[in-house]
Amino acid sequence: MNLLLRLRRWLQPVLDWRRWPARIAHLWRVSLQFRTVLLTVGLSSVTIVLIGGFISSSIANDLFQSRLSTVLLQSERAMTQAQTQFDSADASDEVELNQVRGQALAAISQITTGQADFALLGFPGSNGLLQNTTSRDFVADVISPELREQVRRDRDELHYQSVALEREDGDDPGIVVGGAVTVPASGDYELYLVYNIGDVQQTLGFVQGTIAVGGIALIALIGAVSWLVVRLVVAPIRIAAETSQKLAAGQLEERIPEHGDDVITTLARSFNAMADSMQKQITQLADLSRLQQRFVSDVSHELRTPLTTIRLAGGVLYDQRDSFPPATARTAELLHTQAQRFEMLLADLLEISRYDAGAVQIVTEPTNLVRLAADAMDELTSLAAQKGSELQLAAPGGYFEADIDARRIRRVIVNLLGNAIDHGEGRPIVVTVDSNEQAVALSVRDYGVGMAPEEVDRVFDRFWRADPSRQRTTGGTGLGLAIAREDVTLHGGWLEVWSSPGVGSCFRMTLPRVHGGTLSVSPLPLTPDDEESEREGVQHGA
Repeated sequence: MNLLLRLRRWLQPVLDWRRWPARIAHLWRVSLQFRTVLLTVGLSSVTIVLIGGFISSSIANDLFQSRLSTVLLQSERAMTQAQTQFDSADASDEVELNQVRGQALAAISQITTGQADFALLGFPGSNGLLQNTTSRDFVADVISPELREQVRRDRDELHYQSVALEREDGDDPGIVVGGAVTVPASGDYELYLVYNIGDVQQTLGFVQGTIAVGGIALIALIGAVSWLVVRLVVAPIRIAAETSQKLAAGQLEERIPEHGDDVITTLARSFNAMADSMQKQITQLADLSRLQQRFVSDVSHELRTPLTTIRLAGGVLYDQRDSFPPATARTAELLHTQAQRFEMLLADLLEISRYDAGAVQIVTEPTNLVRLAADAMDELTSLAAQKGSELQLAAPGGYFEADIDARRIRRVIVNLLGNAIDHGEGRPIVVTVDSNEQAVALSVRDYGVGMAPEEVDRVFDRFWRADPSRQRTTGGTGLGLAIAREDVTLHGGWLEVWSSPGVGSCFRMTLPRVHGGTLSVSPLPLTPDDEESEREGVQHGA
């Protein structure tokens, strides 16, 4: 029973013929060995079929011409002998003519060794003393009107025609040869000899069968040889491909085995040398990256203690600034502001170092993006009012709840709003939230100075500012957008920007509603559709 189940399992792919085209197409795409063997066998088959067809045709033509020459020679001798018999006889009545006819037909049968049927037919206008005569197996339908017309028109020549002879087990090929003879005292007659050349057809069939069997065997041999040769060539390539995949996956110690001194071995040595060099460089870069990350982390942590002390002392001075002279009070304010900015810079540096080390993990929960945006706007309302900008929230409705890390996404929104306030030129700032079944999106649109194309390309670079000399209200560190991009990318989302000088900018964040989901389209347009944005802008995504 188990054997039958196993046999059925093995034969199932063969029996399921409807899936053959898909399997063959898959093998054609993924298997170099299958593709090479199939092309070799296919082209070889076409070549063998053409050559076999040419050989078969040549043999068939040669066999036919050889048999035709024999038939014509026999027919010419038979015609001559029959005419001699008729000429030598001195017969004037029907009885004597019949005797002469019998002698002539016997001579014809002897010359053709009994292998030809015959017919003696009178010309139109003969006196009819000698009746038409045919052999027992002669079929009158094999003589076409065209052949009879040729015999009557050209009496001095022999004429022939290929015909099909009906038999119980099928048609046999045949040749009909016709000529004219003159019977004294009776007139002119048509003499036809019909030869069955089925033996030629049998010989040709045997030759064609031999060619077919030899061709099939040759194709099978070519397929086996090509499969073996391709396997010997493709096997090292497959090993190289598998080794390269392992190297790409991080298994830097993998190498290709080296055997012999052929071209494949030379390729393996070159590949291994390249892998050694790459491993060395990657190891050096990884060590340098770890040292850099450790340095940034250690420096940040070491600076936190004195910074905390400075911030506490600066806070005490800042709280008592009203009792200080104006210059001292201004110094206390500057100390307090820069201590806060320094603390933000250290926090951003630590966050960036965690991203570089790949040590960041998110904790997601169902979150309403509209409420998250409203909370961020409430936090920056007073700052926007100082700059003369009005924060507006537009939420048309839809599937707003998404599976996100609320703390990180709120940080992204605050950063985008802070940049919009800094560059909004005191104009309104519109925050739009929308969604579909797969994604949620938030855009922050300002109508400020905007950015040139070369600035848009660098907007997410670390420590880069569009205008370094511009006074910044939020005291940014130059890492905000870089961290925002990392936060959005960690969620599997997009952070994109559109901007035009003098028209403003629009940052769009698109997140999948389900953590780990894929995005195909954003619910919000990146290019604003208001009248001021009709001028050409620049888009950039990250």
